[in-house]
Amino acid sequence: MATHKSGGQSGRKKVQVSFVIRDEIEKRHRAGVNSLQYDPHLQRLYSAGRDSIVRIWNCRNMKDPYLQSMEHHTDWVNDIVLCCGGKNLISASSDTTVKVWNAHKGFCMSTLRTHKDYVKALAYAKDREQVASAGLDRAIFLWDVNTLTALTASNNTVTTSSLNGNKDSIYSLAMNPSGTIIVSGSTEKVLRVWDPRSCSKLMKLKGHSDNVKALVVNRDGSQCISGSSDGTIKLWSLAQQRCLTTLRIHEEGVWALLTTDNFSHVISGGRDQKIYMTDLRNPDRRTLICEESAPVLKMVMGPDQTSIWVATSESSIKNWLLPKRDAVGDTADDDGLKPLNLKPDPIIKGGPAVRHYHILNDKRHILTKDTENNVMVYDVLKACKIEDLGQVDFEEEIKKRFKMVYVPNWFNVDLKTGMLTIHLGQDENDCFSAWVSAREAGLAPNDTVDQKVNYGNLLLQALLEHWWRPLQVDEDAECHPDQAGGGQSQGGNEYFSVPGHTPVIFSEVGGRTLYRLLVRDAGGETEGVLLNETVPPWVNDIVVEKNLPKFIKIPFYLLPHATSGVKSLKKDRLIANDFIQVRKVAEHVYEKVLGAGSESGSVAGPSSPSGTDPERQETGSIAEERVELLCNDQVLDSNMDLRTVRHFIWKSSTDLMLHYRPLK
Repeated sequence: MATHKSGGQSGRKKVQVSFVIRDEIEKRHRAGVNSLQYDPHLQRLYSAGRDSIVRIWNCRNMKDPYLQSMEHHTDWVNDIVLCCGGKNLISASSDTTVKVWNAHKGFCMSTLRTHKDYVKALAYAKDREQVASAGLDRAIFLWDVNTLTALTASNNTVTTSSLNGNKDSIYSLAMNPSGTIIVSGSTEKVLRVWDPRSCSKLMKLKGHSDNVKALVVNRDGSQCISGSSDGTIKLWSLAQQRCLTTLRIHEEGVWALLTTDNFSHVISGGRDQKIYMTDLRNPDRRTLICEESAPVLKMVMGPDQTSIWVATSESSIKNWLLPKRDAVGDTADDDGLKPLNLKPDPIIKGGPAVRHYHILNDKRHILTKDTENNVMVYDVLKACKIEDLGQVDFEEEIKKRFKMVYVPNWFNVDLKTGMLTIHLGQDENDCFSAWVSAREAGLAPNDTVDQKVNYGNLLLQALLEHWWRPLQVDEDAECHPDQAGGGQSQGGNEYFSVPGHTPVIFSEVGGRTLYRLLVRDAGGETEGVLLNETVPPWVNDIVVEKNLPKFIKIPFYLLPHATSGVKSLKKDRLIANDFIQVRKVAEHVYEKVLGAGSESGSVAGPSSPSGTDPERQETGSIAEERVELLCNDQVLDSNMDLRTVRHFIWKSSTDLMLHYRPLK
């Protein structure tokens, strides 16, 4: 027995901030669907998406079936089970959690954080209201559903039994309704069988030559059917501990299995996209139900066992008619099997998934292409889509939008859920490396002073804009009426906000999710408490303390060009902010090196250069007319900044080398 607290977060590991750029209501799956459950009483279908969302569909109204989205997971939802007569739903995800939901109202009741890696499979014993979960951490945990549904946010300590002995990652799990037997399939290529009541090992069944991806156990726990990536389906006698039949129906891996109530027929699907129904008593009798348009991941019986709902690695969910039991095997002819159905009816349509992306040089805009070849433009800084270009040439658009400007990488992109997920802080220094001109970025178009802003800084402030913090009141200071009682301060930046429906996720770098919330909800009391616990110091520093990130320095050498007529002076090693423009260096040369200007230079030795001084625009323009700067013998545009020169013209990791020559 192990007792686990289902909430809480571990310290010490580096925490990153991520957010998803998406529509406010995502009514369609954006990527493959991993699992399905059907509620015959309410005629509702539940689907587990690779886009991290569980959706509820009303099968009584197929014209507009979407009912609700159940959002809380932050990675693929791999499996779901309906329990308590359809009242609750349990979900397992690659975010390493198992969640308990109120299925009718669609909200998350509690989160179990017992697994240490992706949770791939669930099994349900209906008569005992017991659920098992398993995944890549090789552990199987048993949960009492009534205990799970009684958990609350404040009382979330739960006791679970575990079944140990698996040597490899678990991909499939099955239990009979009375909970007398549990079977697991894994990359170990064997079936392991336990008695969940005593947690004792019963047997290990060998025979498959690859990962066991699908399992079904019959009602009394005497027989089991397995589907494997080796392309075979095996029927096992658990009583005799042996394989009774091997079915070689599919050309590739078998990933999904379903049986009729009386275990007389098996329905199978997988990588070859074909779905067959086979008579287990006479395996030569089989019907090709349909050919899907993508690998089959899961199937569930529709009403009265007359049809099946099928989930694939595409985002649509299709319904296919089943043959009558006594007619199975009657669709064969000389050319082999003809599909029973040519068209599914009905279809729950999915949406396109973003599959390709290109970050433009401004390190702010991203071009994407989805599975329907639509090209779109996103603004990472404002967390929104700004343009839908339709089905245009992706590579052409990239070329068309190329600008010779270099801004450092300050975020990472992830397309796993079929939507754009942006990660900040996988490397804290990188997150704050992008200093740009507020004017050039169009954030402050009327600035007379060229204000420098930091992208990572502004975005973090916008994501946590609604997070309220108590003000620290100086007891010696005179108390203003609005500060009485401490007051509160709110974040944000002076330039823009991000959409309130944007999900923000705090997670360990390369590890588990600590907390997920929507931007607009950060003002809530409970959310505030959880944010105080979760927000890492490096974000706190920027958002709460309002500390500005440090400037990125760039060292460079300044020498007279061979054609300058200036005799070679000692090699000057200078240091400047990486966004300083070439004109500032020209000013420095004009004033300090050639001694023609005032005493105040803006580029210095080890000290850092100042920003543009509006009083001194005059010298700048004179300097540009009198001095020319070159890099690798290429004359530099005075608007270009040093990091752009280094990236596009110098193209070396050694210190940047600039040459100057006076102009007549």
